[in-house]
Amino acid sequence: MDWDPRRALVGQYPDGVVDMVLDPNDPWGFACVSRQINLGVDPQRALADYETTHGPAVAWVVRVCLENYTLAVKGLLPGASDLLEDLQRAGLTLWGLAATTRQLTESASKVLSPLSALKDILISSEEHLDLSDPLFYRLALRRFAISPGHTIFVDADPEHVAVADRLGMDGIVAHDIRGLRQLLRQRGIAC
Repeated sequence: MDWDPRRALVGQYPDGVVDMVLDPNDPWGFACVSRQINLGVDPQRALADYETTHGPAVAWVVRVCLENYTLAVKGLLPGASDLLEDLQRAGLTLWGLAATTRQLTESASKVLSPLSALKDILISSEEHLDLSDPLFYRLALRRFAISPGHTIFVDADPEHVAVADRLGMDGIVAHDIRGLRQLLRQRGIAC
């Protein structure tokens, strides 16, 4: 998925304010609020915690960002839709792990319609688990009734791929669809 949280705020606040709110080096910043919500914390509670360190005015900007968060979802990476179709035609069953909420998944469903190719998705906020937690992957294997030795896990984050590898899956770090296709072909998958 291709997303950029700046898109939820652009045009509503000056760039400096957006930069401050989305500062990845702020340990209690937007990334922290987003992570809490993705782990199932009530958004109002996460915003209240944020307000204690950043004040009500800045918290309001984060509230606006969360309310407009579907604008942050650009869509799938170029070529992803075609790859999903090719993998289905090749006879693979596709599953998903998502670090998000059901609400965001559903509100962005038009933009992300090719993800309907996934048989099911395990969503972090519903399981109260993070993608860096091996339990999330074990739970997916059990819920989806799949064997780790017959599973390829793809993610752009090497940490997530390392967790999948440790659990016996074949992990692939992929940053673009062209490179992912090549790595899948090397594993004998016609795509």
